[in-house]
Order: sequence, then structure tokens, then C-alpha cells
Amino acid sequence: MPAVLIYTKPLCPYCARAVNLLNKKGVSFEEINAGWDADKKKEMVAKANGRATFPQIFIGEQHVGGCDDLMALENAGELDKLLAA
Repeated sequence: MPAVLIYTKPLCPYCARAVNLLNKKGVSFEEINAGWDADKKKEMVAKANGRATFPQIFIGEQHVGGCDDLMALENAGELDKLLAA
């Protein structure tokens, strides 16, 4: 299973939704709280090709996007394939 990384911020409902899905699927992931850390947010934006909204999710070297993107992958049956690669 590739490494999963998610940048979050406190009190973000989209972050909570994405984290809940990953937990429900039993996925181990690294969560970086970048909400109040300017350096971590800059790191996130650079890795996410300029996207500055929360959360930003990465599976392996692939930038998945935000919560809606993660949910779309799940609904299309593609998330498990990415996680199994």
C-alpha cells in the first residue's frame, strides 16, 4: 500500500470527512496539521500545484486533491485501486 498523506486544519468539516473515510477503510496515513503553521501550508500548496484549500490528499506520489476528489474516487470505485497499487 502506498503512503497516504493528508494536510488538514482544525475544525475543518471536509478534513474530518476525508479522515473519517480513510479510517473507515482502515488506511494508515500521516496527517499534517497545516492550519496554523505557515511553513507547512506553503509546503502543502507547493506539493498540491497551488491548491490552498483543506484538505489536500496524496496517495504515494499522486496528488488526489481535496475531500470532494477523494469522495469521487470512492464513489467511482477507484480509491481502492489507488490504495492497492
